[in-house]
Amino acid sequence: MNAHAVAALPVRTLRPLQPMVWLERACHDIRMAPQVGFGHGALMALFGMLLMLLARDRFWLLAGSMSGFLLVAPILATGLYAVSRALERGETAGWSTVFTIWRSLDRRLVGFGLLLAAAGTGWVMTSAALITLMAPQPVQTPADFLTHVVLNRESWLFEAWLALGGLLAAPVFASSVTAIPMLVDRQISVGDAVLASWRTVLENPVPMGVWAVLVMGFTLLGMGSLMLGLVFVMPMLGHASWHAYRDLLPAEG
Repeated sequence: MNAHAVAALPVRTLRPLQPMVWLERACHDIRMAPQVGFGHGALMALFGMLLMLLARDRFWLLAGSMSGFLLVAPILATGLYAVSRALERGETAGWSTVFTIWRSLDRRLVGFGLLLAAAGTGWVMTSAALITLMAPQPVQTPADFLTHVVLNRESWLFEAWLALGGLLAAPVFASSVTAIPMLVDRQISVGDAVLASWRTVLENPVPMGVWAVLVMGFTLLGMGSLMLGLVFVMPMLGHASWHAYRDLLPAEG
């Protein structure tokens, strides 16, 4: 496939609140294969708790690990995409479906995961530079960040930090939102998958904006509950991401 073929892909135009349908379909997939969905969620929650334990007093290490954790999470959800695809086909779906994807060690998925990790590292370095240069007091721990940045009403540093994060996160979201399920589903290069993902976002800015807000909101809820909420959030967002891809880019043939 090349740029011309990507431009010819049939991208559907969706209703603004179509993401709500994806969440409904995700709940169906969880009911059909609960052990797989909640198993993924439990693994993500345990991994998140471990990161918090190891970096709880080191703000930049914590920020870096959590950023990398969030960016690479779509790669870790490839097993959920495979389960949703199997259920869509009327096939039996379980851990064997997941292990088949994981054992493949698809170089495209591994490479994309490394690119996402690099993007997370770049954000942490940029964020660290902004906070270090602009914060009124040194920021060493999460408590320092909360006191001197988040709760500091004498400056706009926190708002600037959020705006910068959104500016850097937007192209990552546009590049990956349908690219990773597409790599699971089709023999396509990473570059072509990214181009197709950008097309889906540019042609459906409102529903994809709604989806981005939902993903961020549910993720914050999951992490804000000391990671326990990820047990439920991970399978819901993972399965819903597959249905987002399928709605936007219909099955071949």
